[in-house]
Amino acid sequence: MKHDHISFKEYTMDNLSLPSNIADLIPRDNMAHVVHEMVERIPMETFLPYYKGGGTSPYHPKMMTKILLYAYTQKMYHGREIARQLEVHLPLMWLSGFQKPDFRSINRFRSERMKDLIDDLFREMITLLVADGYVKMEDDFVDGTKIEANANRYTFVWRKSAEKYQEKLQANVDRLIAQIEAIVEEEKAEDIDASPAFTSEEIRKKTEEWEKRLEAEPDNQPLKKAIKKMKEDYLPRSEKYEHQLHVCGDRNSYSKTDVDATFMRLKEDPMRNGQLKPAYNVQVGSSGQFILGIPFIRGRATLVVFFRIWRLFERSTVWNPNV
Repeated sequence: MKHDHISFKEYTMDNLSLPSNIADLIPRDNMAHVVHEMVERIPMETFLPYYKGGGTSPYHPKMMTKILLYAYTQKMYHGREIARQLEVHLPLMWLSGFQKPDFRSINRFRSERMKDLIDDLFREMITLLVADGYVKMEDDFVDGTKIEANANRYTFVWRKSAEKYQEKLQANVDRLIAQIEAIVEEEKAEDIDASPAFTSEEIRKKTEEWEKRLEAEPDNQPLKKAIKKMKEDYLPRSEKYEHQLHVCGDRNSYSKTDVDATFMRLKEDPMRNGQLKPAYNVQVGSSGQFILGIPFIRGRATLVVFFRIWRLFERSTVWNPNV
């Protein structure tokens, strides 16, 4: 069979070809155009407070914001991955103006600048959506749920347990201090005021004080035992309970494998035993199918989350609710 008459489409990789504007190669419905137009409309005054003069010129904040926002829409989250895609991904190459910040620059921007900048950017985005008529800040909708955390449900720490163990430890510390002070005859046991709670720092100072006494009385066996008890038992336990209560904050529990998660009852209860699970309390505020805010708390009170999203709306200069 002869194939002399077959004609293929022209193909060349070496000649200069049009269009010279890379934006023309990106479909108009691509998210890159949306990100570009939205970020370009944000005033530079929004970015300037987060920069100081001097030193090496930083990458333009609008460029960095564009590549991060677009990368997030494409489920690219890691700095190294975004840096690699800046060399091969056409929309990212266009948004960056063919600049190639490395992963360190990307991570530094979002951790040091965008962390504080993101709230201002979000409010600017909402203002632009309102100006374009996509969002009307009159009819806003709020709904929430409790989302189970990716944490071991059996690694719980309960506030009441920590407080109870801390109280028992405090009684032991008070008793030991009273005994030693009576032995060294600086204060009588009955004169010891056991009502103030000894913190870990105070226990450490008291132990150091006893160690200095021991240098002058090396044969004082009760003092040796007391120092060992304080250093190897009471002090570590005191630090442990203080840490647990600090992590709890105003909550009643937390998970050891995700300290931000709080144990609460969820709607999904296949065993029907009311088991508490580590979770987050999340609410979403929306208008015109656009998300306007996603506050969450580590507690179980849904009303607290509602007031948090209400305050978030109040900070917007374009909010005009129908209440």
